[in-house]
Amino acid sequence: MTAKAGVDDPRWSTSAAWVDYDRDGRLDLFVANYLDFTVKGNKHCFAPTGDRDYCTPKMYQPIPARLFHNRGDGTFEDVTEAAGIGAAIGPGLGVACADFNGDGWPDIYVANDGSAAHLWINQRNRTFKEQSLLAGAAYSVDGLPQAGMGVTAGDFDGDGDEDIFKTNLTNEGANLYVNDGRGNFYDASAEFGLLLPTFPYTGFGTEWFDYDNDGRLDLFIANGAVNRMESLRGSAYPFNQNNQLFRNEGTGKKFREMTGVAGPAFALSEVSRGAAFGDINNDGAIDIVVANNNGPARLLLNQTRSLNHNHWLLVRLEAGNGNRFAIGARVEVRLHGRSLLRRAHTDGSYLSANDIRVHFGLGEDTKIEKLIVNWPDDRREEWDRLEADRIVTIRQGTGRSIRGEG
Repeated sequence: MTAKAGVDDPRWSTSAAWVDYDRDGRLDLFVANYLDFTVKGNKHCFAPTGDRDYCTPKMYQPIPARLFHNRGDGTFEDVTEAAGIGAAIGPGLGVACADFNGDGWPDIYVANDGSAAHLWINQRNRTFKEQSLLAGAAYSVDGLPQAGMGVTAGDFDGDGDEDIFKTNLTNEGANLYVNDGRGNFYDASAEFGLLLPTFPYTGFGTEWFDYDNDGRLDLFIANGAVNRMESLRGSAYPFNQNNQLFRNEGTGKKFREMTGVAGPAFALSEVSRGAAFGDINNDGAIDIVVANNNGPARLLLNQTRSLNHNHWLLVRLEAGNGNRFAIGARVEVRLHGRSLLRRAHTDGSYLSANDIRVHFGLGEDTKIEKLIVNWPDDRREEWDRLEADRIVTIRQGTGRSIRGEG
């Protein structure tokens, strides 16, 4: 079906994202591509120890991403060049689509391995412009390109816009790009306590998610080295690293690392890569599936509901068009004295896809005053007085229509 649908590509593709970039009600497909690699052209690379090692991406030429427009008949058209996506090339690994500049149209952020990240800003006419440098989300805080692997977008600070977290190579540290609401960013990883703890690790899969249901977005990072670690020289497992969990403290602009107290799953030292997030057992707590290099997959079953009495809501959206699950919709929950904003998405992380349902941790709140959905077609509806601790289906056209910006 891949060739018949028109989305086949023989090159080295990595992450992908569904996005209705032209808001015609049909989901289009963005595919990040990596390097121009062939078995015949394979190169031999070595660590300083003399052992065979991974080659760096600079040993090969990067290749452009692809954007496929949904024709609505089960086939897609390659619009990479027409949309301007071919104007900048990088070894793409992670991709997240969100409205970063608040104009109501989805943009695309790509983590590139060893070169500047790309931020494709939607021009609202079926074209994009690459503006990562102007937006402050291309490089590290000291202006250097990094080995971007995984990426996630979410409103971690509760100010109503999409912030970006990106994982990188050992000795680079992760990036926390804080959004000013207009699509301008600054790297605040050190300010929020995320730079030094991530510095010794090579991060891959990652996601903003509320693991303890307190209403604040936390972070998980799947780690695993790509260069043989000198500290493990002679070991049979020279690439193993621990995964990490960071709790959003909410006050004082800090994240607190919880890895050491998060249970036996975080005591494992493996070569982790992909990470997918969702409520596997429908108990209101987000679980994680981790893919490991040369090792078994791991299911990290979230047990925090046995440790606290925080409440939750899981929202399944149904739209009235081809974008059935309303990917890209912004969902707001209004509680007593605060509001929470989340986005319906499956993209982000690294070579992974997440649960389409939208999860809210509610803390001690048991009543939802309002639930507001800004649908991908820019129509808005609201529902009153929902109960906590349940899975609800919200269908477009069944709420009270409201006007104004989301």
